[in-house]
Amino acid sequence: MNASDLRIQSRNLIGGQWVSAADGGTFEVIDPATDRRIAQVADCGASETRQAIDAAAGAYLDWSRRTAEDRGTILRRMADLMMRDQQRLAHLMTLEQGKPLSEARGETAYAASFIYWAAEEGKRLYGETIPASSSDKRILILRQPIGVVAAITPWNFPSAMITRKLGPALACGNTCIIKPAEQTPLSALALGELAIEAGLPAGVFNIITGDSSTIAGELFTNSLVRKVSFTGSTEVGKILMKQAADHVVRLSLELGGHAPFIVFDDADIDAAVAGAMASKLRNSGQTCVCANRFFVHEAVYDAFASRLAAAMQSLKVGRGFDEGVQVGPLIDDNAIAKVEQHVSDALSRGARVRTGGKLLDLGEGCSKRFYAPTVVDGFTPEMKISGEETFGPVAPLRRFSSDDDVIAMANDSPYGLAAYFYTRDASRLMRVAEALEYGIVGANDGLPSTPQAPFGGVKQSGFGREGGRHVMHEYTNIKYVSWGLG
Repeated sequence: MNASDLRIQSRNLIGGQWVSAADGGTFEVIDPATDRRIAQVADCGASETRQAIDAAAGAYLDWSRRTAEDRGTILRRMADLMMRDQQRLAHLMTLEQGKPLSEARGETAYAASFIYWAAEEGKRLYGETIPASSSDKRILILRQPIGVVAAITPWNFPSAMITRKLGPALACGNTCIIKPAEQTPLSALALGELAIEAGLPAGVFNIITGDSSTIAGELFTNSLVRKVSFTGSTEVGKILMKQAADHVVRLSLELGGHAPFIVFDDADIDAAVAGAMASKLRNSGQTCVCANRFFVHEAVYDAFASRLAAAMQSLKVGRGFDEGVQVGPLIDDNAIAKVEQHVSDALSRGARVRTGGKLLDLGEGCSKRFYAPTVVDGFTPEMKISGEETFGPVAPLRRFSSDDDVIAMANDSPYGLAAYFYTRDASRLMRVAEALEYGIVGANDGLPSTPQAPFGGVKQSGFGREGGRHVMHEYTNIKYVSWGLG
């Protein structure tokens, strides 16, 4: 696909118009696989953010009064257009984010699925009637949209993390401002183009690109913004909670994770390896729900470790557009430095590399952000890899001997987003699923994410849910009406 076919949009979407930064400022978008500059995108700030908020507020009354069916029709049309342009959107995503093209195509379909789901679920925002305590009253419970909603989204899933918030927010009758990550704004802007083509009214969907702290500062201090949904690190989430407190802005936070992956002695080892690969290597290990700590029963440790290492060695690493590539680059130099630091620290404390463990030089034209898929034997609690989210293609392994011990080790983390385990014992499956302190549990399943199920964490992995019918409650207010009949 030629660059001209990608139709790269570099301006912001405010009130249905494509606008540049007021001061003409721009920032560069870089291909992480080649270090090549892809585009220069509008570097907007507080004044443009205020314009977007005003546009969303101005569009709210009409949009919120439309029927759920009307809103759903436009949203379904937008999702249809995403699937029509699946190849173009995937190319844009691989260009700015680096993931293999096949994964980018998959993410585009995944992103569209959130729009499709929300379009239908918006028609099922049911209220309630409650028996009153006196015969001359009726009690009604209404669900109504919140108002202007802002979403701050990450770079690792530049389309899906937007639509997972945008779809339900719009389906419920809210209007939106999206702040995409600086590394990956092009996918967001392309979605804005499709939203306009689908017939979304001006101001209902706005996109602001630029410095995160400046834009967030306006979002959290402007009284017209009634809710902010954020996906990103726990460190940033804590800052946003403090900002939200001053104006009591409603929040949803999907923050960092440090997922345990447990292989019990009765597990189907081949299935466990396949699940581990699906979880660990998706997006080169740059996902908040990917497996980060592998606990393997001592009876099957050697078999699992050898098969996992063999599977890792078989993967093709390279640029996302190259034929057969399964693992792309990490997003930037800081990401590579963190992976190298985690592996180096583990080795200095007694672990050993079973496979990988090094930066790959793929030759001329490629950046230095490709890391070999890695299996590390014998991680221990004092290692950085045990306590911090690596966000790279590294699988550290540790032996265990009893169910109680491994559950305690798995729960020994401030994070609680996702956990995985493999067993063929139905009783153990239920006991372990209930005991793990995580918002998402994959039992014999390495890829549990789906639009019809609630996604979110506990502890320092945040609060609120995205997906399923539960997400619709995140974007509505409950109103109690006490009706005196006279």
